[in-house]
Amino acid sequence: MDSKPIDIEAIFNAVRKKRTAAERVAYLDGVCRDDPELRARVEALLAAHEEAGSFLESPPVDIGGTLDTPPLTEGPGTRIGRYKLLQLIGEGGFGVVYMAEQEEPIRRRVALKIIKLGMDTKQVIARFEAERQALAMMDHPNIARVF
Repeated sequence: MDSKPIDIEAIFNAVRKKRTAAERVAYLDGVCRDDPELRARVEALLAAHEEAGSFLESPPVDIGGTLDTPPLTEGPGTRIGRYKLLQLIGEGGFGVVYMAEQEEPIRRRVALKIIKLGMDTKQVIARFEAERQALAMMDHPNIARVF
């Protein structure tokens, strides 16, 4: 085996450029003939590359803004599903509450709590769900009901 350093990235890129599986195998047979560990490492890189596909080549969704424009946020007049936001009632650490009008299946005014942008961690969502469960069990004229 040669004593010069091995450039695994160059081997990986060269193999990726081969058009057929037979060409890739022949290339690896030649380059890695005396080094089965190198071949295993290159094949592992190739497998990971194939599995990744087009991951991160483009954003999965349009995020609705750039660094030059602020992100889209909800406000009075915005529609979210079957609700139309009317006015901001209050704001807490991880959410905002709006007076909203439910349009279906019946028309009524409701309080709609929305998790703030960037606060959708597992812990915050768990707290949100716990709050929802606690409210659902309460029955008092001064406590909001959960529908």
